[in-house]
Amino acid sequence: MFPGAANEREVTDAAAAVDRDDANFVVVGAPLDATTTFQPGTRFGPRRIRSVAEPFDDYDRRTDRYFSDLGVVDRGDVRAWDDTEEYLEYLTSTLREAVWNDAVPIVLGGEHTVSLAGARAVEPDVFVCLDAHLDLYDAYDGNPLSHAAVTRRILEDVESVEEAILLGVRTGSETEWDRAAAADVTVVPPEDVADWEPSDRLADREVYLSVDIDAVDPGYAPGTGTMEPFGLEPRELRDVVRAVAPDAGGVDVVEVNDRDDGQAAALAAKLVREFVFSHADG
Repeated sequence: MFPGAANEREVTDAAAAVDRDDANFVVVGAPLDATTTFQPGTRFGPRRIRSVAEPFDDYDRRTDRYFSDLGVVDRGDVRAWDDTEEYLEYLTSTLREAVWNDAVPIVLGGEHTVSLAGARAVEPDVFVCLDAHLDLYDAYDGNPLSHAAVTRRILEDVESVEEAILLGVRTGSETEWDRAAAADVTVVPPEDVADWEPSDRLADREVYLSVDIDAVDPGYAPGTGTMEPFGLEPRELRDVVRAVAPDAGGVDVVEVNDRDDGQAAALAAKLVREFVFSHADG
């Protein structure tokens, strides 16, 4: 269970009890590890994110709030299986239940492909993504449901999505860059992220926020599948999450694996908390 969240199955602290229909935020682990192209291990991501969050203080000085007071329920993991398309459909239905109950789904990945389920459930106008990679392949190694094609799938298969804003991207194939030149994609390179202002772009629009942990420089979070140097500072990710959270109807943090000493998972867990505090305070 994510520390500070209530477990819908077994709540022992009456003060923290949150009925699933009254939750403000619903955490769902999505340990999919099917298409990783370099270092596998994202199946362990949700577990590690929850684990490293245990010593974090409940209180947030910036917002003067307690995480345990904000109506967060952890539904546990949706166990992954070999059929990625079928898994994504099931995950979508799980997340859509949270949306229908007026809660914000928080997905702990798992590989980036799970963002497709989140976007399908939330049906946003704008997909905002922190990422090192464009993920705009039509198919990677012949697979249209590869993590390297997830932004393309969201743009082309989720009817509500009008635009993708990709922050921190620093690599992609020639074909992907050609796709990124279209009017429905905005790429903000790492050196410009600190100055990016979302207010005008996101006003009165439903947003889904995806945080691929490889957006940060791998010196800070080596526990990810496809490391890409010259990335963002952790504070830059934090500032984007804080800025976007009030407009976001859902969020995921993905591509954390078990190949480091917990740095990537710790950053992911902190970003989840920053999202919750900022959304509640927005």
